[in-house]
Amino acid sequence: MEIKLTNENFENEVLKSELPVLVDFYATWCGPCQLIAPVIEDIAKEYEGKAKVGKVDVDEAQALAIKYGVSSIPTLIVFKNGQPEGKIVGLRPKDAITKLLD
Repeated sequence: MEIKLTNENFENEVLKSELPVLVDFYATWCGPCQLIAPVIEDIAKEYEGKAKVGKVDVDEAQALAIKYGVSSIPTLIVFKNGQPEGKIVGLRPKDAITKLLD
């Protein structure tokens, strides 16, 4: 299940998570973001219990996008132990994304 991440819950859901967290920075108006959304949903189901998957709407949480250097969307960042460990910008195949989690 994907988690809606906001400025308010990002610290608890991502930075304090014991599991790795894949964060999808997106916008509702972004075509490539809509194309990758089903892939992100599949990863959330496949990795349930092994990793978290969250989504940050960059229009609603601009501070998070700025803090993590998101200048293009979709941007996917994997956090491990509260730190960003890997980043993918743009459309990528599922296996390229899951490599970041493994």
